[in-house]
Amino acid sequence: MHNRFSLMLTAFMATAVIQSAAATEITSETFRCLNDMTPVRHFYVDNLLGNVAETVAVANSADGGTYPEGAVVQLVPAEAMVKREAGFNPATNDWEFFELNVSAEGTTIGKRGFAEVVNRFGGNCFACHVQAEPQWDLICDNNHGCDPIPLSRGMISAIQKTDPRCEPTELSDEDKANLKALQAAMAAN
Repeated sequence: MHNRFSLMLTAFMATAVIQSAAATEITSETFRCLNDMTPVRHFYVDNLLGNVAETVAVANSADGGTYPEGAVVQLVPAEAMVKREAGFNPATNDWEFFELNVSAEGTTIGKRGFAEVVNRFGGNCFACHVQAEPQWDLICDNNHGCDPIPLSRGMISAIQKTDPRCEPTELSDEDKANLKALQAAMAAN
């Protein structure tokens, strides 16, 4: 009987590992409209394994924490971080970085990886995020130790409202001015 139980347990554990690996397979369909995710302050979170409550709890924690496997963090539609399974890439605390191409038709993955992904602004994702103090699990915010990004909160909010995968949102005059300032800044680079 003990042998049969061991075989059943081994089969269950193997199935759980396979399900976990399949659930964390990252494809273009993984990424969706920001409005379908959970807003936390000025960014959005989700969880590919359904563990949104723990993901939100870590994002909202005043003391930091380790994000659960499957966590997705996005500030703008064209960039994302996904927390992979423990041991996937210890150098990046198991985070994988993505540069995304978004349109009304959906999302395609432009770049993905770890320490080598560079965003549209020429910034290396990992080089910025590694500056976060350890308790923040590589997530940058105003007081987490990362260098500030070259976008104002108003610009970020306007970019989020123009996610082409979402239902159109009416932009305020302030949003339009922020988008114009962003375009000017990008043209100067």
